[in-house]
Amino acid sequence: MNPNYDFKDQVALVTGASSGMGLATAKAFAQAGAAVVLADRNEAALLKANDALSAEGHRTIAVTLDVTDEAQAAAMVERTVATFGRLDMAYNNAGILGPMGDITDETGEGFDEVNAVNLRGVWTCMKHELLQMRKQGSGTIVNCSSLGGLVGLPGRAAYHASKHGVIGLTKSAALDYATRGIRVNAVCPGCIDTPMGDAIDPNAMKEFLKDQPIGRMGRSEEVAAAVLWLCSPGASFILGVALPVDGGFVAH
Repeated sequence: MNPNYDFKDQVALVTGASSGMGLATAKAFAQAGAAVVLADRNEAALLKANDALSAEGHRTIAVTLDVTDEAQAAAMVERTVATFGRLDMAYNNAGILGPMGDITDETGEGFDEVNAVNLRGVWTCMKHELLQMRKQGSGTIVNCSSLGGLVGLPGRAAYHASKHGVIGLTKSAALDYATRGIRVNAVCPGCIDTPMGDAIDPNAMKEFLKDQPIGRMGRSEEVAAAVLWLCSPGASFILGVALPVDGGFVAH
């Protein structure tokens, strides 16, 4: 059973919110009473997700966003504040897997694309979230790294490089803002049952799960639970961590 949080009168922002972990987290924030900004570049899926939450009586807006574009990230935060008056919590979740294979088969274009979304995208969003939170003197940010930010696995050099970078960004920002009422942390999901996971070869997935001691794939809702905890007063002394949500993968 997940804890119950009271985020009434608070505002949460989630990128990559049209599906998977992002959508599960947006739902969890909304169910805890927060007004929620859902952002994603897949406009059709985003509007569908937003309409579903709105129909349930939650206060939400949808913002079409390319996280690699800093101007769009700035506009997203500006619209958040214009609509709801503030920004209290952000989950920078948007990411892509990119091509898989030997590093010598990767292209510069593929490497740049993965890092533009997974690393620069976190930087652009976090920068403008922090600008607003700094004005308020309060806020919490959770960045989505990955198990791939904690370990190395074959065939995913660009992806792992980007996710290691997210942890570095998180730690540096956490130290910058530790005394300013703002906490920054990261979650590192393991093998989670999401649309992104569908792109991985089933045989490779089967081998991967052998190293996930819990013996099953994670659920998006389990990652959402970790994000909400990190944003809650219950984690008030936690900052700069890269929290594995991985069924025990890095424990062995």
